[in-house]
Amino acid sequence: MKRILLSPPDVGIEERRLLLEAFDSNWIAPVGPQLDAFEREFAEAIGVHHAVALSSGTAALHLGLIAAGVQRGDRVITSTLTFAATANAAVYVGAQPVFVDVSPDTWTLDPDLVAEELAACARHGRRVGAVIAVDLYGQCADYSRLLEISDRYGVPLIADAAEALGASYRGIPAGGFGLCAAFSFNGNKIITTGGGGMLVSHDRAVAERVRHLATQAREPVAHYEHLEVGYNYRMSNLLAAVGRGQLATLSGKVAIRREINQWYRSALTQPGISFMPEAAYGRSNGWLTCIRIAADAFGATRDEVRTHLEAQGIESRPVWKPLHLQPAFRGCETRGGGIARGLFLDGLCLPSGSSLSLGDQCRVIAAIEGVHTRSAQPVRLRQALAV
Repeated sequence: MKRILLSPPDVGIEERRLLLEAFDSNWIAPVGPQLDAFEREFAEAIGVHHAVALSSGTAALHLGLIAAGVQRGDRVITSTLTFAATANAAVYVGAQPVFVDVSPDTWTLDPDLVAEELAACARHGRRVGAVIAVDLYGQCADYSRLLEISDRYGVPLIADAAEALGASYRGIPAGGFGLCAAFSFNGNKIITTGGGGMLVSHDRAVAERVRHLATQAREPVAHYEHLEVGYNYRMSNLLAAVGRGQLATLSGKVAIRREINQWYRSALTQPGISFMPEAAYGRSNGWLTCIRIAADAFGATRDEVRTHLEAQGIESRPVWKPLHLQPAFRGCETRGGGIARGLFLDGLCLPSGSSLSLGDQCRVIAAIEGVHTRSAQPVRLRQALAV
């Protein structure tokens, strides 16, 4: 039986055509017309002024923090419910991650707790270098509130939009908020280049600074001159060609993932199953459909459901383990954390790729229903014996 993956790449003939065009042109190095075109088309697609294609979303976060002026010893406030790369980038620049809990209504960074943390830092004279808002599972953070709070304390806001391409906040595409934003084109994202990322900004100086650092900080002179340490973070022309083909089908991919999400919602109505809320202020791209499983009501735990799906050849994955619970970040300051911990304990991500067929989705649904039906039998038996 074919294995159903969580979010596999979804590529077509246009990506192949553009890749071969780049290959045949001999623009193999990390410069070239496909790279220039990808940056231009990406910026236009999300309504920002500047875009810099990089080797990963993590590289975009790293250079974004440098461009924001984050210094060694600064605090960087971010969500505890995210992939480790968000905090890793802060560590790269010598900053101290401070983890803040999420709102139960959106699963994204809680603005009230951010305000409390910034106020506490101001009272104790602790410098905060940046706030990184995370657009979780394709849903934007509450940017109106987060920007008002961060501006009040003079702290730059960076958007980790790695999972959110094609989402929007109050009609504005993800990536259009704050000093800059980072996107990922990893193989499991909405669009992929096989590996890669993009930093976007409305600020030309930020984009130019990032582009300079991403090319080993080489000065524009005939010989190799470096006034500071740089990084080898530029995307290749070949990968940019794939990205252009993927970007052309973005709206269709988002529409399919949202349809998949709605079908799951209409089919999985068993007691004990609830879904990640979609915030009233925005439109999710449906990157991953996430459910919560209340074991008492459903009759099985999240891990029992995940194990059963795996036995059926279906990949699923727990919701992100909060960073304040990760051994790598032991000792980092945390504000709250109970909401994120609860989501991790009973949250499950279901197969949501834009290439997922209706038949395969029905297999996923049937497998989950099978767990519920089987687990409900002992309950019915006990009820009957009680009568």
